[in-house]
Amino acid sequence: MSTTTVAAPLTIEDAEALVTAARRAAEAADVTVSVTVLDAGGHLLAFRRDDRAVLISGETSTRKAYTALQLNAPTADLVDAVQPGGLFHTLPTALDRPLLFIAGGVPVHRDGRLIGAIGVGGGAPEQDHGFATEAVKVLA
Repeated sequence: MSTTTVAAPLTIEDAEALVTAARRAAEAADVTVSVTVLDAGGHLLAFRRDDRAVLISGETSTRKAYTALQLNAPTADLVDAVQPGGLFHTLPTALDRPLLFIAGGVPVHRDGRLIGAIGVGGGAPEQDHGFATEAVKVLA
């Protein structure tokens, strides 16, 4: 008989902790952002847009989270892959659900398993990536 360890799913409490941590990191940098947290199935668990954040940041944060989840990789690591000649050059336009290859999306793992993703939009891509990466540390 074999036993398989199943990682606990991302909870609403986890999602709220991720949003809070990302927003705190952004506030410390004086950047207004939107933060999206998706579960392993790509379903929205939490979303928050600072009332001063640019409106499109809500959409970009969600697309970044979805991209990180689907490819199980930080979007910052995928930017070169969609450039002409890159492995995923046509991928952003090949699917019904739009992917976004801009830094700011980070997969969330527990016990080595993918359990969701966070996306941050509103700052410079490198800033968004930093805020998302900082947030994921709260679940470690």
